[in-house]
Amino acid sequence: MVKINIICIGKIKEKYIEEGINEFKKRLSKYIKLNIIELKEENDDNIKVSIERESGYILDSISKNKGYNILLDLRGKNIFSPELSEKIFGLTLTTSTINLIIGGSNGVSDNVRQEMDFLLCFSKMTFPHQLMRLILLEQIYRAVCIHNNIKYHK
Repeated sequence: MVKINIICIGKIKEKYIEEGINEFKKRLSKYIKLNIIELKEENDDNIKVSIERESGYILDSISKNKGYNILLDLRGKNIFSPELSEKIFGLTLTTSTINLIIGGSNGVSDNVRQEMDFLLCFSKMTFPHQLMRLILLEQIYRAVCIHNNIKYHK
């Protein structure tokens, strides 16, 4: 069973987002081992300091959770849902752990980007980070459905 870690900055504050996340975690539990790793959000007045601290937390986390690292990033590649499914399940041939990283609201340092195996862009639009976690879980579930020929993805 593939293990997917979602490594993210900050905690969920909105109840409706948490409910959606819990629903997709429940659906995914039949197919993958999912772990959400919440890292400390920094609120320093100096944005560069916050980015560097949060980036350090991310780098520490991926060093502890060895796997294939995918960063959600505006500089990344846009792909369709079937391509995401192929990517995830293609990776299971060579790795047992996939880390999907959502940086903080101010972004990540170039040091984080350099450590990534793949940069993934969901959209050129900006989404709240809490909502992005829900969207990511929905897309992981969609990828599972595509891989297993479950009608959800249509």
